[in-house]
Amino acid sequence: MTDAPIFGEAHAPDLHVMTYNIRRRMRQNAPRSPDLWSRRQPLVRQLLSRERPTVLATQEALPDQALFLSAVLGPHYRRIGYGRNADGTGEGCPLFYDSRRLHLENWRQLALSETPDVAGSRSWGNMIPRVAVVAHFVDRKTRGPLQVINAHFDHISRRARLRSAEMLATLASASDEPTVVMGDTNTDVGTAPFEAIAGDAGPLVDAWAAADVRLTPPWGTFSNYRAPKTGTKRIDWILVSPGIHVREAAINTSRFDGAAASDHEPVQVLVRCGKAPVAEVEAG
Repeated sequence: MTDAPIFGEAHAPDLHVMTYNIRRRMRQNAPRSPDLWSRRQPLVRQLLSRERPTVLATQEALPDQALFLSAVLGPHYRRIGYGRNADGTGEGCPLFYDSRRLHLENWRQLALSETPDVAGSRSWGNMIPRVAVVAHFVDRKTRGPLQVINAHFDHISRRARLRSAEMLATLASASDEPTVVMGDTNTDVGTAPFEAIAGDAGPLVDAWAAADVRLTPPWGTFSNYRAPKTGTKRIDWILVSPGIHVREAAINTSRFDGAAASDHEPVQVLVRCGKAPVAEVEAG
């Protein structure tokens, strides 16, 4: 396969945004399993080194995997987010960003529950904690604000997925900043959670549908290491405020000697928030 990126590093005023469930490292795998993290590490490295997103929203990352991603992306990238357990350990949804382009104003991690400020809390039928990372940035090139939310919805409870979508819709509606919401939602577009946040009454729009150009077929995003297929569920979403211009979108089904880096396919968009580049803001 070609080593050329789908997008590669973006230049102002464009931003390259990616969501990617990297698949947590499992304790027990067959020696030849495609799920082995030791087999997938170099593939993840190849994919991310090639694509260089401005913002990378990951899901299922254990602490050692998050450290690995930081090393792959390099010293200019920063990471926010911690484990979903009450003590901050365990699987998380770390958000990575290129600090040369984006200045972090503030961030917080919320539980997707009735008590979002209580770490490790669960509601609505989810058996394990679920979280969202909410970050507020200023673009160093355009000086425009940007809110980014990265989340991972429950895989069992339909009610939890719907309530999680409603919670993120409320967060998006409460801000006048351009907003990107992304993550693994464990449900397809067109379902009740999707309609709650990106339907006719929702505050956001589906970046895939809104894109001027779609560079790939509409692949399903959970291939489970098999060959990608169209007509299957797109459970990994990137949603944006209506004022954000989505120039291009892609579902990255890269394989390396036939092997996939994760059981999910990353989703990528090239977006523009509408301002021309100006002098760089002061680093902080």
